[in-house]
Amino acid sequence: MKCDLDRCDTPTHSLAARYYTDPEIFKLEKHGLLSRTWQFAGHASRLQQPGDFFTFEIAGESLFCVLTSDLEIKAYYNVCQHRAHRLVEGQGNAPMIVCPYHAWSYELTGQLRGGPNTRSVQGFDRSRICLTSVRVENFCGFVFANLDVKARPMDEWFPDVRAELSAFVPQIDQLKPIEWVQVPECCNWKVSVENYSECYHCQLNHPTFANGIVKASTYDIQAQGYCLRHTTECQNLDQMSYPIDLDLNPYAGQYSSWYLWPMMSFQVYPGNVLNTYHWRAIDHENVMLWRGWYSVDGKDKDMLHDLALQDRQTTVAEDIDLVESVQRGLNSRGYVPGPLVLDPDGGVRSEHSIKILQQWMRESVDG
Repeated sequence: MKCDLDRCDTPTHSLAARYYTDPEIFKLEKHGLLSRTWQFAGHASRLQQPGDFFTFEIAGESLFCVLTSDLEIKAYYNVCQHRAHRLVEGQGNAPMIVCPYHAWSYELTGQLRGGPNTRSVQGFDRSRICLTSVRVENFCGFVFANLDVKARPMDEWFPDVRAELSAFVPQIDQLKPIEWVQVPECCNWKVSVENYSECYHCQLNHPTFANGIVKASTYDIQAQGYCLRHTTECQNLDQMSYPIDLDLNPYAGQYSSWYLWPMMSFQVYPGNVLNTYHWRAIDHENVMLWRGWYSVDGKDKDMLHDLALQDRQTTVAEDIDLVESVQRGLNSRGYVPGPLVLDPDGGVRSEHSIKILQQWMRESVDG
């Protein structure tokens, strides 16, 4: 029987615990969902000069981005086409990519330049050998990659987000990372993402966030393609711990957040202060979370440092306890998934966003 899930007499229940605890499901996600979605690779400011590169990981694959002589950002699997040695580590600058195993060298475009004694190989055609490329997009200065060569562009996945971010942070293309906070969480990545994607728990568990920045009673989350858009009224703007010029632009006194399925979120605090959440799944019960803070040319570095510290000591620390407790509970034989709270009027006390997320999660595994 089909019905409106928001108004049906049969409640919509949360996902079964196995979606968060079964290593086989994580394996399916790793080779499916996480290999077919847009994932944050790194900030474009790390690629200033031709030859600048940095490594990153998606779905267990080592990859790297590099800036070509034509100032184009390229991304490749971090593996030599000769005998499979890893090509580069960390970040740096190189006029060409040289394998440390047998010194096979590649142009920044990925094309093989040559290797020692390869001319002695009959029929050797270097023009037919190149690094395996990965799709990348520069999204408001943030480089995203997708292992799916047929993936739709990010603007189709996340409609209007690029324009909205540019409006809320007018200098977004000039930003550089100022603070990175790395947070290990002993839980499935979906537990952490779900916790981020609802504010049903905010007033009880996040007093600094709920009382000092946003007016929790006005918090709402709506789907926008594969984006969950968080909006709210702000409060106590005259008591913020940093100065805010409310006349700077129409969005200077607002908070908003854009969660991009499956593992990236942009947040804008009052004053057009951009920060990000970025998840990397380690295994079925561990995830690494990065909090990023950005400014133009290092401006307000001390203020951002203080904000990052306050955030780490309050909201982030509070969330660690919450998500790790949930993961322990999901492993309990006593857990029976309860109904989601789907208020037809939406708002902060509704879990509509979790229903949407869990639908995406279910589809990614069950098809």
